[in-house]
Amino acid sequence: MRKAARLFEIIQILRLAQRPVTAARIAEQLEVTVRSIYRDIAALQAMRVPVEGERGIGYILRPGFDLPPLMFSIEETEAIVLALALLERTGDRELQAAAKSVGAKIEGAVPPPLRHTLNARALHAWGTAPTAPGAIDLAMVRRAIREEEKLLIDYRDDLGRATERIIRPLALIYYSEHANIVAWCELRQAIRNFRADRVENCDITGSHFRGEGDRLRQLWIAGWGSDLPADVRQEQPVRPLQADASAMARSSAASTCNCTTSKAVTG
Repeated sequence: MRKAARLFEIIQILRLAQRPVTAARIAEQLEVTVRSIYRDIAALQAMRVPVEGERGIGYILRPGFDLPPLMFSIEETEAIVLALALLERTGDRELQAAAKSVGAKIEGAVPPPLRHTLNARALHAWGTAPTAPGAIDLAMVRRAIREEEKLLIDYRDDLGRATERIIRPLALIYYSEHANIVAWCELRQAIRNFRADRVENCDITGSHFRGEGDRLRQLWIAGWGSDLPADVRQEQPVRPLQADASAMARSSAASTCNCTTSKAVTG
């Protein structure tokens, strides 16, 4: 284990301890020598981390030390940093700004040795930048998902056919080139994928579907599995959300699931 990771883990051990922890116990847990732990304790004290104690008795972290409520290992922190870097490339503007803000907070909160590791910039996210999202504001879609609010969209499929849809947005799937909106389509009475860059207009309706979002997401995942490509036609025989008989008939008839390779289904 690298020294930076070891210092980080020692802080974690002392934070969680209810009584003084001996160097021997820390060394056993981290699989290093007791001498290494003594050197690490001295290094932490030199960095003004309030570790107190003596050899043979044990060490504690003085109460009141200002640490963030969540602490991560080096590998966990690197995973977060890389995920944020990917999000800065594939997310919309609001998510990109949020990713930068989170990255800055993490960099400011971690101990100095780990901060040096992160500042080395050894992790990078490359790839094709996303295409323009069209007329839709994905931040508005995310809010509609959270608040279970219906959206009215003007959608043009890959053949150029334009339709007006009322959808109940359930999820967003971000690709490197574009994003897909997974939604219950009231026109087709089925769960569909809509490419965000093919939405020509999007408005909130003020109408909600509260209490239905989780159930529909479960049906979506159960229908074809979360591991499969997102560009999947989904017309499961789902219980219609409208009570009229004609809608029920349409839902029962639409029971096929045809996969495509690169085009989101518009139906």
